[in-house]
Amino acid sequence: MKPQIILKPQKFRNPLLLFTAALIWGTAFVAQRVGLLYVGPFTLNCVRSLIGGLVLIPVIMLFKKKDGNTRPSAPGSQKALVTGGVLCGVILCVASNAQQIGIGYTSVGKAGFITAFYIVLVPLLGIFFHKRIAAVVWIGVAMALLGLYFLCIPAGGFTVSYGDLLCLIGACVFSLHILAIDHFSPLVDGVKMSCIQFFVCGALSAIPMLVLEHPAVSAILQAYIPILYAGVLSSGVAYTLQIIGQRDMNPAVASLILSLESVISALAGWAILGQALSLRELFGCIIMFAAVTLVQRFGREPSAA
Repeated sequence: MKPQIILKPQKFRNPLLLFTAALIWGTAFVAQRVGLLYVGPFTLNCVRSLIGGLVLIPVIMLFKKKDGNTRPSAPGSQKALVTGGVLCGVILCVASNAQQIGIGYTSVGKAGFITAFYIVLVPLLGIFFHKRIAAVVWIGVAMALLGLYFLCIPAGGFTVSYGDLLCLIGACVFSLHILAIDHFSPLVDGVKMSCIQFFVCGALSAIPMLVLEHPAVSAILQAYIPILYAGVLSSGVAYTLQIIGQRDMNPAVASLILSLESVISALAGWAILGQALSLRELFGCIIMFAAVTLVQRFGREPSAA
């Protein structure tokens, strides 16, 4: 009698959930670019963030009903939740608005790959937390910088476009956002903290929105499709899929799957918006993705110095 092979559902379900999240995030770059045809970047980020926070409220209630009230809150957990949510919201506001403005001045594919630079920066920033940096990380950083050169700097010139520079600044700030989440997520409920950060990001984005853009309700309604896609799917649904998909998975493998959003953004920009990348830019994308893959596969060896 042949032995039966029992396959765990998580073996296929979790990677599929993470890939779906990457698919949503990659195509959200297109939604963010299309939304700029109707509203300003601060308006788009304000509305999408508030929608993202509202979407997570029923998710929180669903998880609470599922888990019940069997787990009491740890002392100081509420303070950590509020502190983490506000801090992450402030950082997210800076990062997402820099990225959103940059998307208006560069292609969707380039924005996606430049944003993926945060995956290389995160382990590098571990230096400030007295963590040993593996040699492969330094190789990945060098490769990523070379990829950025081919992706952002035209042949025969040493100028970086305004949009590329803003997306690069956004990637650097997103690195801080990931570190903040890494610090607070073991202490608090991740979905609740995300909900708070979206409301904080939306409230802060409303200030430059009202001062600089003066949006009309009619313009926001015209952009309802990209705003809902960015708010409901990119913020609410994709984040929840990431939370569920990363359970019982190797974090390095999970991060590698999620980093596919950079490839998807390039394909979506070409297929939907007709934003084809040049051979030089494609070469830069390949090098950057190789750097991301290298760091995620072999570079997660932090230890106390």
